[in-house]
Amino acid sequence: MKEIIISQAIKKKLPDLTLGCIECDVVISEGNSELWREIEAVCGTIGHSGELAEVGSHPAIRASRIAYRLCGKDPARYRLSSEALMRRVVKGHQLYRINNVVDLVNLISLKSGMSIGGYDVEKISGNVIFDIGQKDEPYEAIGRGDLNITSLPVFRDSVSSFGSPTSDSVRTSVTGSTKRFLMIIVGFSGDICTSETVELSLSLLKKYAKADNIETVLVR
Repeated sequence: MKEIIISQAIKKKLPDLTLGCIECDVVISEGNSELWREIEAVCGTIGHSGELAEVGSHPAIRASRIAYRLCGKDPARYRLSSEALMRRVVKGHQLYRINNVVDLVNLISLKSGMSIGGYDVEKISGNVIFDIGQKDEPYEAIGRGDLNITSLPVFRDSVSSFGSPTSDSVRTSVTGSTKRFLMIIVGFSGDICTSETVELSLSLLKKYAKADNIETVLVR
């Protein structure tokens, strides 16, 4: 397991912060019909439940919005990935199909409301620290291009920042060649929901990605 720590700078602002971390071997496939049926079922439930305003009232998303403000970032302008997913579903838009691992990460986000990072371990250099983005720090986000990560919670290795609860980076993205996978569940409101989401994630990784050589840890 990569060593993952929380910086003192972000811990002072978010004392209840907990990271649920899973590292495992995975088998990547382009798609899985059973997984997609499960995603569609969850999307149907979210879509029928109602209004965009209700998305922001989800406990995990509400906690994340508060955390962003405490770090100095506007959560309405830089939406959490889980919130963006839910809003997309409520609007009736289809989710993108990427691969089985990325798709199941989206499923977990929809089920839990929590922001979840997914990374190719072999593309991460050294240890990982969860910190606050610095001014003018370069960051190429997946599907978004250059992203202003100033004051944004970010994951950083010895090279640069590579992940955030808003959008993960191109540099450490999961592709068809990924063998070792790191999932980090960001629990802004503590470890109870984080632990539950870790258990859900483990079951889905085993079911849909043949996860093996699994290591888990909660970082506080």
